Amino acid sequence: MKRFLQAMLVVMFLFMLIGCSDKNSEETEDQDEEEVNISGHWTGAIHLPGQPLHIALTIDGADEGDMSIPMQGIEGANSLPVDTLKIEEDKVTITVNLQGSILSLEGAVEEGEFKGDFTQNGQTFPFTLYEREETEGEFLSVETAIGTLNGELELPEGDGPFPVMIIIPGSGPTDRNGNTAMGDNDGLKQIAEQLATEGIASLRYDKRGAGKNKEAVGEEVDINFTQFTDDAQAWVELLTEDERFTSVGIIGHSQGSLEGMVTAQSNDVDVFISLAGIGRGMDEVLYEQLQAQLPEGLLEESEEILQQLKQGKAVAEISPELQAIFRPSVQPFLISMMQLNPTEELEKLTIPVMLVNGERDIQVPATDAEILHEAKPDTELLILENMNHVLKDTTEDIQDNYLTYSNPTLPVADGLMDGMIQFLKENNFIEE
Repeated sequence: MKRFLQAMLVVMFLFMLIGCSDKNSEETEDQDEEEVNISGHWTGAIHLPGQPLHIALTIDGADEGDMSIPMQGIEGANSLPVDTLKIEEDKVTITVNLQGSILSLEGAVEEGEFKGDFTQNGQTFPFTLYEREETEGEFLSVETAIGTLNGELELPEGDGPFPVMIIIPGSGPTDRNGNTAMGDNDGLKQIAEQLATEGIASLRYDKRGAGKNKEAVGEEVDINFTQFTDDAQAWVELLTEDERFTSVGIIGHSQGSLEGMVTAQSNDVDVFISLAGIGRGMDEVLYEQLQAQLPEGLLEESEEILQQLKQGKAVAEISPELQAIFRPSVQPFLISMMQLNPTEELEKLTIPVMLVNGERDIQVPATDAEILHEAKPDTELLILENMNHVLKDTTEDIQDNYLTYSNPTLPVADGLMDGMIQFLKENNFIEE
C-alpha cells in the first residue's frame, strides 16, 4: 500500500580504502588491509522521490556478495549477485546486472555508513547504507498447530527473577526487531535492550512468515486474527510457568497492539502497553490509508469492498490494481480483524494500561490513541510530538519520515522509554 518507483531496482555495498604508496610501512599496509575487509551485512535505502526503497547487501568476501530488494521480492534465494566491485582510493563502485540493466552504487564509507549515488538507466539518486552486526541471544520456542514459533529472550544482568514483557510486532511479515520490507529500523530490538538495563526481561518474536518463524505458516486463506492472539497467548503461558520471571506484561506495536489487547484479557497478564495501536475498526483505518494513494474510481471500489468485508461477506470480483490488498486469499483475515472494535476490547481490561503514539505517525495517527483513552479514561496516555510509526523521532518532511524506516542507527524517540519505565514503576511492575 506504499508507493515505490517500480522501475527502480537497486544494489548496494559499503566500504572504503585508503591507498598505500610504496613508501608506506608494513604496519600501515596491515592497517589498510583491515580497512578493506568489507565482509558483512549492510542495510539502508535508495532515496527515491516520495518514498525511499529499502535495499540490503551481504558481502561474503573481498569481491563476492549479493543484494536484496525486499519490496520487489528480490531476497533470499532470489537475491542478486554482485557483478563487479571496484575500489579506487576513497571511492567504492559496485555493479549488479538485473536482466541486462546495470545498477551501480558509487560512494565512500565513513564511520559505518556507505553513502553515494545509485544509478540505473541514466537516472541517479542518493543512497545510504549502514553496517549491521547481527547478534542473537537466547531463544525459546512454543509448539502450535501450525509449526514451532521461536522468540528471542533479552535478559538483564544478574540472577533474577525478573519481570518480563512480551513484545508483539506489527502486521505482515514483521520480524522481532520491528523490521519489514520497508526497511530495518530495529525499534523493537532497541526497546528490548533498554528494558534490560532497567531490570526487565523481554521476549520478542518474528511474525509468522518472517525471520526464524518464516516457515511456520499455512495457507494464506486459512489465516485469521485469532491465530495471532493464540500465538501471543502461547508465549504468555510459557513465561508464566518459567521460574525466572515474576510477572508478565505485553507491549503491542501497530497491529500487535490489538493482538496484545485481546491477549491481555488473560488473567496471567499484569500490564499492557499499546504502541501506535489503532483506535477504530480496521475498515476505517484501511480506507483512510487508501484515500491518499488511490484514484477516485479505485477508492470507490475499495470502499464497497470494505463495506462487504465488514459485514463478513467475501468479494469475488477485484480490480487487478487492488489484488495486492483485497485478493480473495487474504479476505478471511481482513474479515476476522474487522469484527473487532479496539475500544470495546480495551474496555474489557482491568489491568494498568498505557497508550502511546506519535504526532509524526503517518500510518496510525495519534488521534487513535486519544480515541482509546476517551473510551477508557483510567489509561495512561503518552503522545510524543516527533515520534513516527516506527518509534523514531523525525521531522514534518515526509521523505525524512520514511528514511527512518530503514535506519537502524537511530535511537527510539525521546521520551518513549522514560515514559514506559515510569508507567511500569508506578504500577509496581518494577520497583522504584
